Amino acid sequence: MIEEVRDRLYRIEVPLPNSPLKELNSFVIKADNRNLIIDTGFNREVCWETMQKGLAELKIDLSRTDFMITHMHADHSGLVTRLATENSKIYFSRIDAKVYDKDNSWKDMIDYAQINGFPPDELMKALHNHPGYKYSPKTVPKFNLIDDNDIIEIGDYRLKCIATPGHTEGHICLYDEDKKILFSGDHILYDITPHIESWSYQINSLKNYMESLDKVYHLPVDIVLPGHRTFFNDLKSRIDELKEHHLIRADEVMDVLGRTEKNAYDIASGMTWDIDCEKWEDFPIAQKWFATGEAIAHLRYLESEGRVKRKTDKNIITFSPANN
Repeated sequence: MIEEVRDRLYRIEVPLPNSPLKELNSFVIKADNRNLIIDTGFNREVCWETMQKGLAELKIDLSRTDFMITHMHADHSGLVTRLATENSKIYFSRIDAKVYDKDNSWKDMIDYAQINGFPPDELMKALHNHPGYKYSPKTVPKFNLIDDNDIIEIGDYRLKCIATPGHTEGHICLYDEDKKILFSGDHILYDITPHIESWSYQINSLKNYMESLDKVYHLPVDIVLPGHRTFFNDLKSRIDELKEHHLIRADEVMDVLGRTEKNAYDIASGMTWDIDCEKWEDFPIAQKWFATGEAIAHLRYLESEGRVKRKTDKNIITFSPANN
């Protein structure tokens, strides 16, 4: 499905099979000299075919097209190396680009998941079912690295890059001040809550996310164009809802913890999740992975707030109430 959102600004809905996200919003800005595609979909044939069809319908010449990837996740970055030509610039966060460093491996995440209670016999299955492992670009893109406050100009669109760490460490939103348009990537979604996970205790993802919500709160915006689902207008109300949601989730983590000492995997198993499974054992392995990462993010946030304490003296890291 193709929709003209504003003058010479289009959305292509890219299907994401077997994902609770359902589809990706790929935005295309069409201009006389250069075009810009914001986010691309998984590196899967169904996504590739949809993008090819949509771009052909819009008469997009890929040799005159640049790309902006809001963050590293495969549903946004997966197709970029297949779509980009040797003439294309690929704008990408300097911070998220580190995920493509040869020193950065999935092994670190696997080890981290294991010390947080993820069952060792399920780790490789979790990895091989992870969409980032399966559907990322097969070659490392040549990036045009961008930072906070950089400007990307395409036609009469002037897009300011706003660093919004949280969903990923290097997530970037785009803001056109004159047109009052915010491309929010996965920083702010309307129908669903952005996933905030943590796979490093050095990074307080949820605290960063809350601060990033504050950073865009007062922007004059007529329309928010997120990476998934519905467009919306009331930015402040949605940010208020998201902040309240995460504070409620943090309280839920405290309730699951009670007066006990538990690891993140066990805490995740006791939390409520919007998934069509009656019990934790029935969760798809990838969803268990995401749930554990989200539990860790909330535990790290609670630790920084002085509400829980972390014990690292054994093979498995555990948490308990700070006043226990």
